Amino acid sequence: MIDELDLAFDEHAERGRPRHRRGAGREGKKGSGKSGVAFLMAFVLLALLGGGVFVGYNKVKGFFTAADYDGPGTDAVQVTVEKDATLTDIGNTLVDKDVVKSTKAFVNAAGENPRSKNIQSGTYNMKKQMSAKNAVTMLLDPKSRITAGVTIPEGTTSMQAFGILAKATKIPLKDFQTAAKSPTDLGVPPFWFNRRDGKPAAKTSIEGFLFPDTYEFDPKLDAKQILSVMVKRFVDVTTEMGFVDNVQNTLSVSPYEALIVASLSQAESGVPEDLPKVSRVAYNRAYKAKMPLQFDVTANYWLELNGKDAKHSGKLTPQELDDPKNPYNTKSKLGLPLGPIDSPGQAALQGSMQPAAGNWLYFVAIDKAGHSAFTDSLTQHDKNIQTACKNGVPLC
Repeated sequence: MIDELDLAFDEHAERGRPRHRRGAGREGKKGSGKSGVAFLMAFVLLALLGGGVFVGYNKVKGFFTAADYDGPGTDAVQVTVEKDATLTDIGNTLVDKDVVKSTKAFVNAAGENPRSKNIQSGTYNMKKQMSAKNAVTMLLDPKSRITAGVTIPEGTTSMQAFGILAKATKIPLKDFQTAAKSPTDLGVPPFWFNRRDGKPAAKTSIEGFLFPDTYEFDPKLDAKQILSVMVKRFVDVTTEMGFVDNVQNTLSVSPYEALIVASLSQAESGVPEDLPKVSRVAYNRAYKAKMPLQFDVTANYWLELNGKDAKHSGKLTPQELDDPKNPYNTKSKLGLPLGPIDSPGQAALQGSMQPAAGNWLYFVAIDKAGHSAFTDSLTQHDKNIQTACKNGVPLC
């Protein structure tokens, strides 16, 4: 258009230049007329150009304006926001469900709402084709949220976990017990049940593989799918930690044996800083000193498997501590027990993967806060027990 305007003015200049020198008579008036026409043409062209620019601006503006629906939405739809999802992740999910028209519109609307950082994971009742602003508002409304977080604490046994899950999801307890009978069907890689110490593994037990965490389960999931989610979390965490390779390369034990140690230290440690030390005691006793672990927690695990309540260490009877029928017996049997006795958290897994350096063979909780004293001397261990009793720990 600019080239056409330039050409028009050049043409006007060429035509308006007189070829002969004459007075300002009729020839001059003709020139003035032509100038007026040219001016009018230029004005029209500028007007057209302006209109073109306006139309073009609107078209370009459309490329930079996020596509968005208008209004509160239409049909009902359920949307699941995954744990640790970013606003972009949430926007993508909403677009996939046709809740919002574009991820950009949702991210923009969330950015304008200071409360958007409070959007929680879970499943929500939403509507299709909502404005992004309305979508953000609904995600912040507790009434829209169908599921609440289900927390499985560290050190929870599978039986305890089934009870927590059944209560939270309203799925029958028996469904979880049935689903757990085949760990490999739930996603536990078969190699996890290999041992290097020549002992059998609890291949039909899911114990140790239900990673402790807070979960947001889709209401549509059944018991088997829920347990599979937890197993996947275990696999993901141990993979990120490099657990399998580190254990096999630095400790010369199988990952399953290290998982057993992690579960033992999770149950025995009263404070997180003692986890690597308890793991070291387990390794020292099982592989170096060739002596029974004598961990009271394995007796309690057997009681729970048989439908009985766990007891404090000082309350366990000699028969309960040394039950010959107990495959988890560590009172008189050498080495590690049949399998894990709970679901250890990441800190316990880390402690069994990288145990503290030390020759300790004994430990005992010496205060009510749960701190333990470690030693390689039986004489010192007996003294530590007396200190524990003086501090109110019920051992004497």
